Order: sequence, then structure tokens, then C-alpha cells
Amino acid sequence: MLLSLHMEIKDVKKLALLSRIDLSDTEAVELGQSLDSILGYVEQVKQVSSDTNIDPTFYSINVLRDDISPNEVGLNREKLLNSAPKREANYIKVKKILGLISE
Repeated sequence: MLLSLHMEIKDVKKLALLSRIDLSDTEAVELGQSLDSILGYVEQVKQVSSDTNIDPTFYSINVLRDDISPNEVGLNREKLLNSAPKREANYIKVKKILGLISE
């Protein structure tokens, strides 16, 4: 049974199976119609996109800041290390929480 030019019921049922969704025949027809509508819209968008001669990168603007360090390297390291309960050289010493798994 052909729903339209795009989706057949067998295709809808296969998608449902792959998605682990249990559909009745009625639900498969309704979902097929919805998918047809979505695919039709996508087709319209593709037509508009391919009809224009605008370079796709024409409107690309970097709105992010330059990739620079906002603070001097190591500026806050000593302050952080001094506030830790235990310290070993330039590291914070923490209690071991991961161990070997014994079976």
C-alpha cells in the first residue's frame, strides 16, 4: 500500500521496528502521512537552498572571542593549592577512591 510518493507502509513499519515502537496499521498510516508531510517540507527547503547563488559561507561571522588566555598562566595556582587540605608539590592530594576490583 503506497501512502504517497515518499513513504510506503512497509517502510514505516520497518522504521517502527528499528525504533522499537509497536504500531498498529492505523498508526502506521497516520505516521506515514506525517512523515510524508515532513519529507515534503524538507524537499521545499532543499529547493530554496539550491535555487540561490549565495556562497554558503557569505554570512559566517565569528562571534566568539579570540582564543587567548584571560589570566596569566599559573596566576591562581598557588592560591588554589594553598586552600587544599593536602598538597604534594604542585598537586592536590586526595584520598584514593578507586581500587582493584576483587571477585
